[in-house]
Order: sequence, then C-alpha cells, then structure tokens
Amino acid sequence: ERETFKQVNKEVYCNESKRMKGSLFSGSVAAGLIVVLMAIMTIFITGGQPWFGISAGTLVLMFSYTNNLTLRFNMLTSVMQSVNQAFGDAHDMTVVLDEPRLVDDVENAPELKVTHGEISFTDLSFSYSDGNAPTEVFDNFNLHIPAGQRIGLVGKSGSGKTTVTRLLLRLSDIQGGTVNIDGQDISKVSQSSLRRQIAYVPQEPLLFHRTIAENIAYGRPDATNEQIRQAAIDANALEFIETLPDGFETITGERGVKLSGGQRQRIAIARAILTNAPILVLDEATSALDNRTQAIVTESLNKLKTTRIVIAHRLSTIRDCDRIIVFDKGQIAESGTFGELVSQNGIFADLAKRQTA
Repeated sequence: ERETFKQVNKEVYCNESKRMKGSLFSGSVAAGLIVVLMAIMTIFITGGQPWFGISAGTLVLMFSYTNNLTLRFNMLTSVMQSVNQAFGDAHDMTVVLDEPRLVDDVENAPELKVTHGEISFTDLSFSYSDGNAPTEVFDNFNLHIPAGQRIGLVGKSGSGKTTVTRLLLRLSDIQGGTVNIDGQDISKVSQSSLRRQIAYVPQEPLLFHRTIAENIAYGRPDATNEQIRQAAIDANALEFIETLPDGFETITGERGVKLSGGQRQRIAIARAILTNAPILVLDEATSALDNRTQAIVTESLNKLKTTRIVIAHRLSTIRDCDRIIVFDKGQIAESGTFGELVSQNGIFADLAKRQTA
C-alpha cells in the first residue's frame, strides 16, 4: 500500500509540475504582451503631441483602451486555467452520464396496480453477461407464488435465490420468459411503480445520514410520529431506540455506522413494516438478530397481509413459512413445508442436520 501511494503521489506531482509550467508559460506570454503594449503606449504618450499631432483627449482615450486591454490579457491566463479544470472535472461525470442504462422502461409504460400480490415466473431464462462468457443462472425456470403466501428460499450460494429477487425488482432484465404480478408483465410497467409495490430488506440494509425517524419513514414520508413509533415496536427496535441520547432524533451516521448490525436490520424492517407494500422481500434480513428478537419480529411480520419471500441460510428464519423452495443450480430441487422437507431426507434435510449438529 505504501508503494502504491508513492507511485500515485509521484504521478500527481508530475501532473502538477506540468500544470505549473503551463501556467508560467502562459503567464509569461501574457506579461510579454503587456510590456510591449505599455512600451508602445509610453512612446505615444511621450511624443504623441509633438511627433504625430495627437490631441490630449485622443491620448487619454488610447491610454484607457490600452489599460483595459492589458487587464484582459492578465485575466486570460486564469480564465484558461479555469476552463481547463472545468473540462477535467466534467470528464468523469460525462463518462457516468454516457453509461448505457441496462434496464429501461418501455415507451409510455403504465403504472403497476397490485390488488392481491400473486407472483409468477414463467419459462424464465436468465444469464449474467459480465466477463468473457455468459453465466447461466436460469433456463426454463417456473415458479408460482399465490397471493398472501409466505415462501422461503434456501440453497447453496450461487443457486439463484437472490437472483430471483433481483429479477422481481427488475434490477436486471431477463432474456426469456415473463415475470408477472397479478397478471401484469413487470417488463411492460414503469419501474418506479413496480418498486413502490415491493418492500425490500437486504442483508446489509441501507441507512441514510439522517435521524432514525427519517430512516424508518423513508418509504412513507407522510407517516405520523405515532405510526413510526408503532413500526419500531413491531420491529422490536423501540427498546434500543429509547436508550439512545436523542431517541428517534438520533443521527444514524453514514450507512448507519453508529448502529450495530442487528440495530440496522431492525430499522430496515421497521421501514418495510411502515411501507406496508403488498409484496415483502427479506434477503437474510434477520441474520444479525438473536433468536428472541427474530421471533418477535417474525410474529409482527406474520400480521401483515402480504406476499412474503424470505431468503435464508439460517433455517429457523423460515420455519413458519407456508412453503419452502430449495434451489439447486438454478432449478427447484424440492418444495414443501418445513416438516415435509425434513422427512424427505433430501437437500433440505441435509442442511437442517448440519445446522442442528
């Protein structure tokens, strides 16, 4: 790291030296022009009347114009430096703005209207195009989630669990098949309306450098203080919030740095509860919670009338789900309730034995 710093520092030093040399050169040129102009003007002022018969008023006018011109030459150097710096600063932003959008709305895309929360993945084909060769995740994948059902997704890392939620949120576009919510193809509706209907809680929740109350109310800005407090109670967050010096007005810090992992997760869950969207996606959202807190949060979530998708490696998180889907290499290997899957002695039963062991 020290050698890397030295190399970068050397490059900065060289570039700064070039800039200073350029500034000195342009400054010298401007100064030279000013000296020449002033010398000519001195000659005219000194001998203008006797040599050329120039009147005093004309001499004053020439002096004023020359003085203004020299001032402009003097400003030219700083103006050119400012323009050059502006182009340099604009370069990186231009690169970002010119980056093509990976997911675009169709023209005049309508709003998504969700009344029940039924989700269908039909004949799904998807592969990541990063790198030299595409990485296939799904090929002719099918999954139907009835409205209001709570399903758990489990499987090895890379089996496609999180990718399902990314495609549902349309963070990536599929290559084949359809994803429907209440019979509406999500690729045909506006992305903003789609994401308003889905409350998403990732494993590493994103908190803003705002108060706890503002972070909870982010998905519902018009929420009252009482509604924010109730959401915090349902997420079992009120207990630690009240111990903080400023309570709900405590600033969380950048990305919630002032809070622990479990506290950040509870704030994010409180935000999802307050949003009360018809579809709830939890991606390892309780991984940092202890068993008691997890049970309280799960009980509160069970009161919500939502279609819930829970991604979990800790199987106790999905014990109360109506159905558990076991992923294996982009396909559904097993499906059933917790008890049914344990009794099948398959992939899920093996995962359960390893955890209980």
